[in-house]
Amino acid sequence: MATPPPGVSGGGLSGGLFEADAPRPLADRLRPKDLTEVYGQDHLIGPQGSLRRMLDNKRLTSMILWGGPGCGKTTLARLIAEGSGLVFEPLSAVFSGVADLRKVFDRALSRRQAGQGTLLFVDEIHRFNRAQQDGFLPVVEDGTIILIGATTENPSFELNAALLSRCQVFVLNRLDETAMGEMLKRAEETEGHSLPVDDDARTALIAMADGDGRYLLNMAEALFALGTTEKLTPKGLAGVVQKRLPVYDKHQDSHFNLISALHKSLRGSDCDGALYWFARILEGGEDPLYVARRLARFAYEDIGLADPQAAHQALMAWDTYERLGSPEGELALAQAVIYLATAPKSNAAYTAYKAARRTAKETGSLMPPKHILNAPTSMMKDQGYGKGYAYDHDAPDGFSGQNYFPESMSRVSLYQPVERGFEREIKKRLEYWDGLRRKRRETDTD
Repeated sequence: MATPPPGVSGGGLSGGLFEADAPRPLADRLRPKDLTEVYGQDHLIGPQGSLRRMLDNKRLTSMILWGGPGCGKTTLARLIAEGSGLVFEPLSAVFSGVADLRKVFDRALSRRQAGQGTLLFVDEIHRFNRAQQDGFLPVVEDGTIILIGATTENPSFELNAALLSRCQVFVLNRLDETAMGEMLKRAEETEGHSLPVDDDARTALIAMADGDGRYLLNMAEALFALGTTEKLTPKGLAGVVQKRLPVYDKHQDSHFNLISALHKSLRGSDCDGALYWFARILEGGEDPLYVARRLARFAYEDIGLADPQAAHQALMAWDTYERLGSPEGELALAQAVIYLATAPKSNAAYTAYKAARRTAKETGSLMPPKHILNAPTSMMKDQGYGKGYAYDHDAPDGFSGQNYFPESMSRVSLYQPVERGFEREIKKRLEYWDGLRRKRRETDTD
């Protein structure tokens, strides 16, 4: 008979509520018992893995395990504790606060005084705020605990620098097809029979898990529970289990990763790649208007005047989406993605703007030359405002060639158009005007 929970008498429960353990989920039954049963993380725990060397040398330090859901962070932490002889103290930052941490720290201090070490595992450690994270510093610093924090978010953004400086960050891989295939084989060995799926459905099952081993085993358990030997096709599989939603948090690391992938695919003129990341972002639940704003920004930053229609296409797609909404308006955004990806690229306007801002800061408050200033009062006329101004429309070629920079400042070249798209024509114009400007200067000197 199983031991009842604390505070509950076993004899006073009729019907034998605690006479048998509840069935353990397949994912829990298959939890690895040693490092050799952990799949997909050979770069850390293989013969040459950095974490393996740390364990073999018995030089365990506090660490952060960073990886997606279901890649084995909790399992790895538990195995590290067992292999090191430390007492394992698990906490979840979602359900724990400062009071819980203090209790763990007090128990760890008592053990330390008795010669026993403590490994504190904190799941979702990024959920702790900065002040709570600071609470780890003294006990990590003096060795009262070995901290293993698990996070699905980029530690650089979510953990404070002081805590990061005291921990080593290990990045766990998303489980690939090979690793998940091995997990399914082990599940079949445990259950004593094969999954009721054909080869195509087996491949689809792995794809549906989207790199999450826990989710894969939960789906496998649902298939075993069918109690049938008839093999399901991919279509039949879809009727039994649900595809895992893509990992995408609009306020976290995956958000920035995917939008960066879209932007760089556009810049690299990879139309298919850009469409893929665009679709991934929408499937993740992002607001299409956010994508529309990013496309408009890209048109000005990375295409500019190489194709003046690019900004028009981006803005029209934005406007169309606002008028139509989803899903019809998303086609306009997809068309803009295609247009921007296939347009000639130039960041000359973007670079020129940054150079102009930099030059403006360096030159301070220099006055414009007086000949291009208006003189609405007689006093300003007496001071030379507007004197010598040449009206360009009256000049030969419609170009006066006058100086428009401050008199005490040398002329600088900020905009450098590229030899692509429409900017090739702009370049010709600038070179033409530069030539006229030199001729005017030479004439004035003579």
